[in-house]
Amino acid sequence: MKNSLRLGVLMLGTALLLSGCAATASTEPATDQGPADELRLGYFDNVTHAAALVGLENGFFEDALGDTTLSTQIFNAGPTAVEALSAGAIDAAYIGPSPAVNTFIQSGGQSAVIVAGAASGGAALVVRDGIDSPADLAGTILATPQLGNTQDVALRSWLGDEGYTTSTTGGGEVTVSPTENAQTLTLFQSGTIDGAWLPEPWVSRLVLEAGGHVLVNEADLWDNGDFPTTVLLVRKAFLEEHPDTVQALLEGHVTAVEWLTENPTDAATAINAKLTADTGKALADDVLARALTEVKFNVDPLASTFPTSLAEAVKAGIGKDGDLNGLFNVALLNAVLAKHAKQSVSAGGLGTE
Repeated sequence: MKNSLRLGVLMLGTALLLSGCAATASTEPATDQGPADELRLGYFDNVTHAAALVGLENGFFEDALGDTTLSTQIFNAGPTAVEALSAGAIDAAYIGPSPAVNTFIQSGGQSAVIVAGAASGGAALVVRDGIDSPADLAGTILATPQLGNTQDVALRSWLGDEGYTTSTTGGGEVTVSPTENAQTLTLFQSGTIDGAWLPEPWVSRLVLEAGGHVLVNEADLWDNGDFPTTVLLVRKAFLEEHPDTVQALLEGHVTAVEWLTENPTDAATAINAKLTADTGKALADDVLARALTEVKFNVDPLASTFPTSLAEAVKAGIGKDGDLNGLFNVALLNAVLAKHAKQSVSAGGLGTE
């Protein structure tokens, strides 16, 4: 009876990933039209998107873009942002690897390309008291930000490795419930769900504000603990039509990441200022401090990890297998890095360097 009542209050995510977010753009290459009049940028109010937050708060993007108007849109999770990008409603987005891979494959490589990394680490499975090992998860309900987002793929893949079945429509030995992050916190505090696989700062909020504990730190599942949490994705047509504008965006992005790494004390202040402007509420100091210890900021997209991410999505039943060649175009990023006397990054054999 308890599980029935709990299931009744949960809203399962829609199957955006399964239906695909294919681009409708022509396969004919676009021509360079010079700097764009406007750049529409999507991002999330997460610590894993701190490059976007401080880039906006400190004016790094606007300074680099010059006469190009910058407009922004906030999303909760990657699949929704990809849908907007594929529909031409935005031009670029800070996003997780799994939705980026999905739109690339669904569109036959025509929708969007990854032009930079932004963050690695900062994702984990947080659970309630009484759950101390994978064996304790049978019959539980766990949340993720959205069906097919990066943490959703990670959770379903890990559960499969632990011998559990899941379903994209609910049910299974462990129920995975895609839920908006703020609602996940409320549901976890009330005991309606048993845990969640989330990015920062939501991991730290569930730990410090709701008494949860980390059962799985995703960094422990990757070699050297390095896995991409956030990348910068650009519509392929926009890149072809406005390469100068994309390079300007990358100039602001590189500046933001450099500033984050060089100013750790001021980073928390800038992040909270932007979160307050966006949501009306800052993060608690202890939450933000904990979250920042879990995230690394780096423009390297860690391209070599993407075949593994794709294999995990396919294994979990929420991704379509396909060719990743062309997923990355880091040539403009490397041009910016050269100006900053920084080491170039690799496309991992999956695109242009």
